[in-house]
Amino acid sequence: MSGMSSFIAGMPKAELHVHLEGTLEPELKFQLAARNRMDLPYHSAAEMRAAYTFDDLPSFLAMYYEGMSVLRREEDFYDLAMAYFRTAQSQNVVYAEVFFDPQAHTCRGVPFGSVLGGIRQAQQAAERELGLRTQLIMCFLRDLPADSALDTLRESLAYRDWIAGVGLDSDEKGNPPVKFREVFARARSEGYHLTMHCDVDQQDSITHIWQCLDDIGVERIDHGVNCIGDDALVQRLADSAVGLTACPISNSYVTDGLKAREIKAMLERSLLVTINSDDPAYFPGYMNENLTAVADAAHLGKQQIVQAVRNAFTIAWLPEDDRARYLHDLAAYASASA
Repeated sequence: MSGMSSFIAGMPKAELHVHLEGTLEPELKFQLAARNRMDLPYHSAAEMRAAYTFDDLPSFLAMYYEGMSVLRREEDFYDLAMAYFRTAQSQNVVYAEVFFDPQAHTCRGVPFGSVLGGIRQAQQAAERELGLRTQLIMCFLRDLPADSALDTLRESLAYRDWIAGVGLDSDEKGNPPVKFREVFARARSEGYHLTMHCDVDQQDSITHIWQCLDDIGVERIDHGVNCIGDDALVQRLADSAVGLTACPISNSYVTDGLKAREIKAMLERSLLVTINSDDPAYFPGYMNENLTAVADAAHLGKQQIVQAVRNAFTIAWLPEDDRARYLHDLAAYASASA
């Protein structure tokens, strides 16, 4: 392990952009299929992993939604969440805000309560047994009608204390942020934090980031790397302290590369950009691998890596006392490793 890789591995970290369904590793997929008496179109986990070939967002999403069909019962969601939590804790992630996609399950007949109940039990176990604190972000699927998102929002209110915020993901083409303006306004009125995906190199990506700021009023933007192409937008993001959750390895699968140079430029321009894993079962690499990949590609030093990790704690949806404690621990680690 290189010096930088070792430094990253030991660092206390926060992850703010990871899709729980995107952590469903092939081995667990086979276990859940057997539990639910389902047949999979592959003979082994290795064969399944080899079939993960996609070069854009739509081709990835097709496989992503197909893969989650094995998630049917509350215990399936518990096992899925605990598997990610154990991996995250093994990489010194001490805090995570995790996306989940209820519409992708309720449309298959899985009750909302089963999805959230299994995840909630895993969260409690992870904090008790692993010392890993987590919060949930409920994402709406942007390629479904806004009315479907609103119905899901209403259903979530029975579990309001279990969900920190709402987001927007799935296929961005033809589904701009303003399509969900009323849904997010209602979510804000219910006390939810707000974030939205603005995926990398999508049609009208910069326009969509502006919409997130002007029409929705988000606190964070997921991905958002294309902002670096608009100086006025960069200044607006900096002035308003809106965080951005970049995911280098997933970028390399659905676009033309890690976007490491763009991420470095965002750091240099004092944007609150963070590094995350996105869908690590499909884009192989959890937090440590993503941080190492961007450090190697962009020739980042330890100070810039610490900056990216500090940004994550800074923009996390945390009480100030907890944020201060995490930042203190990070600073102590960085000082001792200098």
